[in-house]
Amino acid sequence: MSLGIEDNVALVTASSSGLGKASARVLAKEDANVVLNGRNKTDINEAVSTLDELGDGNVIGVQGDLTEKEDIKNLVQTTVNEFGRLDHLVTSAGGPPSGPFTETTDDDWYHAFDLLVMSVVRLVRESIPHLEDGQGGTIVNITSRSVKEAIDSLVLSNSVRMGVIGLEKTLSKELAPEIRANAVLPGPHETSRIQELVEQSVERGEYDSYEDGLQARGEGIPLKRIGDPNELGEVVAFLSSPRSSYLNGVAIPIDGGAGAANL
Repeated sequence: MSLGIEDNVALVTASSSGLGKASARVLAKEDANVVLNGRNKTDINEAVSTLDELGDGNVIGVQGDLTEKEDIKNLVQTTVNEFGRLDHLVTSAGGPPSGPFTETTDDDWYHAFDLLVMSVVRLVRESIPHLEDGQGGTIVNITSRSVKEAIDSLVLSNSVRMGVIGLEKTLSKELAPEIRANAVLPGPHETSRIQELVEQSVERGEYDSYEDGLQARGEGIPLKRIGDPNELGEVVAFLSSPRSSYLNGVAIPIDGGAGAANL
């Protein structure tokens, strides 16, 4: 089923790897023009080379730090300069460091807020005029299941990411009907970070093989496995498309049913 976003322009942040890259991959396969973003130029170039072959749209990369105001302005402006429009904004960012509350500093809190919340604020602010010009602009925020249930040793993520959901819900009311805003709340997915952690556990002798280690991470999840990043990417692309035209202001957990919250 075509999502109907051929020739649309999508900007996906933190997309040289991980869940951002998976979302960009699906958008590219749907023949959208996609702008990738990351801090490492080599990683961006490799991602562009891979994703540009997937569909009929064009894929470009823009290097930039999401905690820097001018980098965000340049990211949005480069997108519009290159393609003449912006239809879909997908925000993603790497997680802040883990650790207990007693070991976090003021600088840790300010950096986490800049990375997770202010990056979204600034991206949306720069993007609104362009999203309004199209025929159905969308914003999709990739956050974390930690906004539903606190995760041990992730006090920064548990606390700060909730601000993104409050923002997303507010935007869904203030920007409609021209722009829809939604969010996805990922649980564990087989990203490069998870792959690295599993490989390290195998090296320590905790598991006999990578497959055993990966299976262990799926214990406690009703579907008995962790997610494939592309599965999250499919939901992001759906929320960015007219196929989801009556979804607005929702935050969808993508965790295989692992969450215990009723809402």
